[in-house]
Amino acid sequence: MAIHIGACRIKLRLPENDNLKGKRHVVKSVIARVRDRFNVSIAEVDDNDVWQLITLGIGCVSNDSRHANEVLSKVVSYIESISNDSDAEFLDYEIEIIPVL
Repeated sequence: MAIHIGACRIKLRLPENDNLKGKRHVVKSVIARVRDRFNVSIAEVDDNDVWQLITLGIGCVSNDSRHANEVLSKVVSYIESISNDSDAEFLDYEIEIIPVL
């Protein structure tokens, strides 16, 4: 039986943000909301010291590639919907499903 690892990278922009403290507040809020709602791992993975950009990495493991893709697609949709609440602009995302034998 194969294991499927789903990996997703999401880019957000905070056009009105002018300090690292404001960015950290948004990052922590988004991460907490996603963790509460979905059974995935999520962390800030890039642009750590750039005030206006957020890059999040999300991962999930499943025995079905379609399920992993569905979970990550729902996470993307959710983050896109809540980004307006935090004055963040949803820029882009990328999903990859990796089979492991």
